[in-house]
Amino acid sequence: MIEDELWDRIEPLLPPWPDRAPGPRLVPDRQCLQGILFVLCTGIGWEDLPQELGFGSGMTCWRRLKRWTEAGVFDQLHHMLLADLNTAARIDWSRAAIDGSHIDTKKGGAATGPSPVNRGKPGSKHHLIVDGNGTPMKVLTTGANVPDISKAVDLLDAGPPVAGRPGRPRRRFVVLLADKGYDSRAFREACRARRTDPIIPCRGGKNIKGLGKLRYVVEQTFGLLHQFRRLAIRWERRLDIHDGFISLACALICWRRLINWTAN
Repeated sequence: MIEDELWDRIEPLLPPWPDRAPGPRLVPDRQCLQGILFVLCTGIGWEDLPQELGFGSGMTCWRRLKRWTEAGVFDQLHHMLLADLNTAARIDWSRAAIDGSHIDTKKGGAATGPSPVNRGKPGSKHHLIVDGNGTPMKVLTTGANVPDISKAVDLLDAGPPVAGRPGRPRRRFVVLLADKGYDSRAFREACRARRTDPIIPCRGGKNIKGLGKLRYVVEQTFGLLHQFRRLAIRWERRLDIHDGFISLACALICWRRLINWTAN
């Protein structure tokens, strides 16, 4: 169920419907969002969404998800909750970590490709950047055959400027932690140009002592993201719908961290 406090944040972001919309009476937005969350969490197909739960049909919820994704609702919600965490000093700007994770793709579509870890079957890859606490800052989706290093700079720049503290919104971290897959002179120079110090072991060289313990947060956040079963396997042919689900999942992770901190 959607908590009242969370709904109070989401509702103002939703685009208004025309006063005289054609067709039957619309299912309320909150009920449709419940249906979208049900699909996100359980991985159930849209056609199997139980109408007796009051969410409307699967196609009703899908259309609402499409409309909200196009309006950037879930991206805005994610950025808003990041700002709230920053206000509470719950974002660790001292370091960030990045990595990629493969998922299977069932219906093809944009940003799919032969998976090098699953015998060449169609797949996608999630590229994730988190702060030092594991808070998801941004996720990019590509084909499974896209090397991590090829999206590293894009991922570094994709994180949104985060408000919530005095001064200009912040987006850069002091250091960036990554594994040997990101070993590249050009990437190190790109990090330094963005006033971020890269800590990346060299291929063929020794591992950096203690780096694995610090980088564990990005693997942990992948685990949280893929607990949402609709993200553990990609069923959406449309990339924008899949990315809309990702933004919603990131916002929910931020919300849980915020309410847990407030409760303590």
